[in-house]
Amino acid sequence: MIKKFLFFLIFFCVLVLYFYSKNASDKTSINVYTWGEFISTGADGEFDVNAEFTRETGIEVNCSTFQSNEEMYAKLAGGGTDYDVLMPSDYMISKMIKNKMLAKLNFDNIPNYALVNKEYKNLNFDPENEYSVPYMWGFLGIFYNKKYIKEKISWNSLWNDQYKGKILMLDNSRDAFCISLIRLGLSVNSAAEEDWRKAANELKIQKPLVQGYIMDQIFDKLKKEEAYIAPYYFGNSMPHIFLENSEIEFSVPEEGTNKFIDSMCIPEESKKKDKAEKYINFMCQKAVAVANAKTCGYIPAQIESENEILEGKFLEIKNAQIYTGLPDKINTLSDDLWVDIKSGEKRIFFENIILTIMFIVLIVLYFYPLILKLFKKIIK
Repeated sequence: MIKKFLFFLIFFCVLVLYFYSKNASDKTSINVYTWGEFISTGADGEFDVNAEFTRETGIEVNCSTFQSNEEMYAKLAGGGTDYDVLMPSDYMISKMIKNKMLAKLNFDNIPNYALVNKEYKNLNFDPENEYSVPYMWGFLGIFYNKKYIKEKISWNSLWNDQYKGKILMLDNSRDAFCISLIRLGLSVNSAAEEDWRKAANELKIQKPLVQGYIMDQIFDKLKKEEAYIAPYYFGNSMPHIFLENSEIEFSVPEEGTNKFIDSMCIPEESKKKDKAEKYINFMCQKAVAVANAKTCGYIPAQIESENEILEGKFLEIKNAQIYTGLPDKINTLSDDLWVDIKSGEKRIFFENIILTIMFIVLIVLYFYPLILKLFKKIIK
């Protein structure tokens, strides 16, 4: 009896300790899902932002990264994720709101929201600013190696066959289509299917010239001169690429570009909304926003830090368009077209059935005399 009692006592204690430690861990940590190199770790001379948040609040920050909005969306849509703070871009926020994937924010817990520049509030992707707090902004342009590329930079440069095999493209359907649409003089938010098909056709024409569709690896390939030209996002500076290869320059094509705004949101499934809001509020502080901006090279939406990063200079970007949410039919079409572009061929279910039937018919016709002969023998 004593042995049984001790066994159950020990088992009970282990069980209590397990659930206590699990709940304690859950209560004192949040999971943040963000872009790579988007939060200062202290490695660049600034302070470690997440460590400072933990020091001030006692809340640990577990940070994981994504390379594109589409990757982030697919992971959340697939379920089984446990994130408390997300940092998606404008158009993706619109899509997530529509699909009820984001929680409404309690701005009583985010007083530093008042420090965010009004220019980035109440935009099309979240018109009432119920679901997002603007974090960083920048625009799309072209990085290129001036040693190999002498022409005036335009979006057409990415279609120039002189650079075949040395052109990189973003592995991101929204931005790839954006470039193609602007090049054709069309709106990046067009609701006309014909426009997206035209843009897709141009991307197909470009494909044989492209070395690869990648994201953050673009800088490593440019630095090593494995590629000469690539579109990518830009803010106030990307010091590492310019310092590591002095031949690299940046240009915003005169035809126009996309101005993006990345924001902080809370997924609907988060169980730690109050702690997530505390983190978002912390990220809106001037010193924190400046440190993060110097790390990622983009421009903070917090007005005081924006002024410090820009140092009083006004960034004039001609014909910049901000993404808006697209109709469902356009989202579906662009996804299908992007798969078609990336794969180089279109496999349609009914076409495969027809091809299979035709193959069977040809086989039967070819072996018809033999089949007839065997059939007659079986009957006899």
